[in-house]
Amino acid sequence: MSMNPLIASLEGKLIVSVQAYPGEPLRTPEIMAAMSRACELGGAAAIRCQGLADIAAIKGRVEVPVIGLWKDGHEGVYITPTLRHARACVNAGADIVAIDATDRPRPDGRPLEDTVAPLKEEGVLIMADCATIEDVRRAVDLGFDMVSTTFSHGTAAIDCGMADGPDLPLLRQAVEEFPGVPVVCEGRVHTPAEARAAIDAGAWAVVVGTAITHPTSLTSWFKAELER
Repeated sequence: MSMNPLIASLEGKLIVSVQAYPGEPLRTPEIMAAMSRACELGGAAAIRCQGLADIAAIKGRVEVPVIGLWKDGHEGVYITPTLRHARACVNAGADIVAIDATDRPRPDGRPLEDTVAPLKEEGVLIMADCATIEDVRRAVDLGFDMVSTTFSHGTAAIDCGMADGPDLPLLRQAVEEFPGVPVVCEGRVHTPAEARAAIDAGAWAVVVGTAITHPTSLTSWFKAELER
């Protein structure tokens, strides 16, 4: 089966995750859209973002593809947890929809297949956010267009330190098992060298968020180093 041209265009490229956490001063769609445009000017090949308002605002400011998701809740499956959430992301303008592809119970009580199958029928491009190689295997079987190591670190990005690196072992295993599948490295990529290492390990693309778009974390890393 031939690969979608949009997915193919991301090979070897940088995807920037542009998100702000609740209560933070940057958490407005307008600011997220401006930051996304700045990342595009710096060479980002796609933008990953969350929330319907942010997706719509960013889609209106950038020309690169938008990977959209909807975080609903804070525990369990909360990244685009149901078919309703996924379709809403599409309607907001997402070119690709990121979906939690773990085996945890979903809030609508339905299996992941019930979200994936209709989206595939509707021609929606979907990205699987995975934690383990079992998640990757399931996602490939279900026909996801991309798989990602999003959840392999087991903790929120905001709780990761600068010294925490990406999960290259999982990345290598996924690439080895599924050589024809776009495997994205996401999570704890904090330096250009780590991004390069991920590509060298076989990543189709690399997602960087905190190290580019979260000044609160960046500031705290510098402060911590000065106080050592």
